This record gives sequence, structure tokens and C-alpha cells, in this order.
Amino acid sequence: MIRRSCISTLAAIVLAVALSAANVRAETHEIHGKAQVLSGDTLVVHGQRIRLFGIDAPELGQTCRWPNKTIDCGRISTTGLLDLIAPVAVTCGRKSMRPDGTWIGTCKAEGFDVGANMVHTGWAVASPDDPAGYGKIEAKAKAGRRGLWRGTFEMPWVWRKNR
Repeated sequence: MIRRSCISTLAAIVLAVALSAANVRAETHEIHGKAQVLSGDTLVVHGQRIRLFGIDAPELGQTCRWPNKTIDCGRISTTGLLDLIAPVAVTCGRKSMRPDGTWIGTCKAEGFDVGANMVHTGWAVASPDDPAGYGKIEAKAKAGRRGLWRGTFEMPWVWRKNR
């Protein structure tokens, strides 16, 4: 009798742990809410820092050369992301996580891929290995001289490496 009771208790504990793990997985792989923009490729939703998968944007303080002037393209890229998502909530899914807890993920705003839109507007570029497949979108932004492509700039990863 006691043995059967112990087995039942153990089974209930195992089931509770399994269900709890499933809930944690579901909760930690997707997040929804208003976002705070930190840079052209990084935002925060409910305290969770998220780096947009597949794109790279100029850093704050990184300059670009446009005809007859030098601009802070990092600040403009940040403003571009803010313009895309400020009025709406975003839904972000985690693809991976950095050691510091930052998610690498994709975000959607009203059903549109935020990373793809940043590349489309020219305020970000596709990551060098193009894991998200944004290369064709970038080529169109470049051909249309949108955003960063209006002038000359150093690729964000090159700029960071040289600093």
C-alpha cells in the first residue's frame, strides 16, 4: 500500500515537473508587448533584451558620409527602428541566447518581420552570412539608395572590429 502511494506520488511529481518545463519552454521562446529601442538592431520587451536575428545596424556614434555631410547613422538607424515599432506591440521569438541572457530572435509588428523591414528601408544590412535570407532585400535597398545606401558607410561589423 505504501509502495503504491510512493509510486503515485513520484509519478505526480514527474508529471508536474514535465508540465512545468513545457510551460517554461513556451513562455521563454516567445514574448509579446511594447518595445523599447536600444539601437537599430536591439530592443527590449518586458525587460528581455533582444538582438534582431539576421541583421546588423550601425552602432550609435558610427558615422556615414552622405553628399555634403557626415551623419550619425547609428542614431538614424535607431530612429528608423523606433519609427517601425513605436505605435504597436511586437511579438518576438527566440532563436538562441547569448551568455549574457540577450535573445537572438525575430520580431514581428502587426505581422511584418521587423528585421526585414529594417533592411528594406536601408537602416540595417543583412548579417554577413545572411542566415535570415535578407540579402535580396538588401540588394533592392542598395539599388534604390534607401537609408544608409544614400551615401557611403563602413559595414557595422567592420566598424566594431576597428574600434
